[in-house]
Amino acid sequence: MEEFTLESPAFDHGDRIPEEYGYTKDNVNPPLEIDGVPDDAEALALVVDDPDAKEPAGKVWDHWVVWNVSPETETIPEDWRPDEATVGTNDWEERDYGGPNPPDREHTYRFKLFALDTTLELGPDTGADDLESAMDGHVLERTRLEGTYPA
Repeated sequence: MEEFTLESPAFDHGDRIPEEYGYTKDNVNPPLEIDGVPDDAEALALVVDDPDAKEPAGKVWDHWVVWNVSPETETIPEDWRPDEATVGTNDWEERDYGGPNPPDREHTYRFKLFALDTTLELGPDTGADDLESAMDGHVLERTRLEGTYPA
């Protein structure tokens, strides 16, 4: 069985996310490449967050929340505007990608991808916490890509 992976041609795991993907720059998502989706997956979900925001913001900051992505998806292009998937609400109260914007120092950003055994019936006001609750018991596999972004 092939390993479930998430990569980006824009940066390697653990490396710096290019400046243009930041919230105060172009604020578009970096391109992503997906491989090894389990054969029995019905949908994919993606959450991008900043665990280093706990100290300045008081919580893990959610930057992008997307679900019901087709399991046949191999590439998420830069500045993706999905028609077939649902984009939820990030912590800026936007239904869109919100790029890195650390207020105090370099932060690590997690692009977390989940292969699910079902599609999810959730409204567009759904945030990451509610999405993760809805995914409980439905995650077949998960993978993660991390990158850093300077203040």
